[in-house]
Amino acid sequence: REDVVEINAHGGPAPLNAILQEALRHGVRLARPGEFTLRAFLNGRIDLVQAEAVIDQIRARTRAGLQAANAAASGALSKAIYAVRDMLREALAHIEAAVDFPEEDLPDLVNEALFARLRDAHRQIRELMDTADAGRLVREGAVAVIAGRPNVGKSSLFNALLRDARAIVSAQPGTTRDRLEEYITIAGVPVRLIDTAGIRDSGDEVERIGVEIARQALDSANLALLVLDATQPPAPEEAQLAGELCDREIPVVLVINKMDCAATAPENPWPQTPFAAVCAVSATKGSGIKELETAIAEMLLGGAGIDAAQPMITRQHQKDSLRRAEESLQRLFDAVGASPEFLALELRDALAALGEITGETTPEDILDAIFANFCIGK
Repeated sequence: REDVVEINAHGGPAPLNAILQEALRHGVRLARPGEFTLRAFLNGRIDLVQAEAVIDQIRARTRAGLQAANAAASGALSKAIYAVRDMLREALAHIEAAVDFPEEDLPDLVNEALFARLRDAHRQIRELMDTADAGRLVREGAVAVIAGRPNVGKSSLFNALLRDARAIVSAQPGTTRDRLEEYITIAGVPVRLIDTAGIRDSGDEVERIGVEIARQALDSANLALLVLDATQPPAPEEAQLAGELCDREIPVVLVINKMDCAATAPENPWPQTPFAAVCAVSATKGSGIKELETAIAEMLLGGAGIDAAQPMITRQHQKDSLRRAEESLQRLFDAVGASPEFLALELRDALAALGEITGETTPEDILDAIFANFCIGK
């Protein structure tokens, strides 16, 4: 919604840079990060949800992430927010009429029908809040760390999940010294898979550093895969590691590897340990990998799945705004029978919270933080 001049030029970086320098010499300045999108927002062409969707489209790592960003850019989430906002505005108009014209011969404006509409709005807010975890996973992804003692097949499992020979695999214990990272997609969620050094006490200084790096990776993990060797009895340090992982309050999947070489069926050696799932695999043969991916998806999404085309909350500030709107409505319900002025106050707070999501009432510092994450040229 502003007049624009666009210059198209032939050639490579040198002539393009010369044109840019000439423009700068005549008073043009370089755009700030996200300035084009910011101007579209400030000029009313798009709302804040659609503006944030621009950067999500650029950064999407999976098809589900791109679908969610496209849905937000097309206004799916905005329409859901506006629908709730309109219900609250209508209710507020009735309540304010009851406040402003108490002596007029008006029908009862604050009645059960009004509260029924407010309960419907409250339900819709809660439904949107319920999408926040899946939305965050689609946008930000998850971190899954492969852990275990040396030579249990962690790197083989890493390669099997990647469908690529990314990590060096050797029969010699302690081959992996540093952390290896790659992204995979599981149930539409980008998962940063981290292969770590085998965790054990070691006199080798480099290996000790690798073990410390492995423990640091677990500090940021959303999920841990504890790998055991099905051909070997579990060692005491493995029981200690299993307890340590489960104490971290993240889902832990016990992966019993090398089943192609095992003589007996796999068993969980620590049935009292609260593993989220137990999976038997052969990383080198590929058997059981699909079942492991299903278990990981269950841990991340709780079996709910992702419908990226539906309105979805993808950011913490959106969830926080919805939470405050929901709390305002709950206080209103708890105060049924109170003065209309109090009810109107709670409705205004709820509307202000919803307006932060679409940009109608968003504080300037939040806007600055949002657009600072954009790249130059957007």
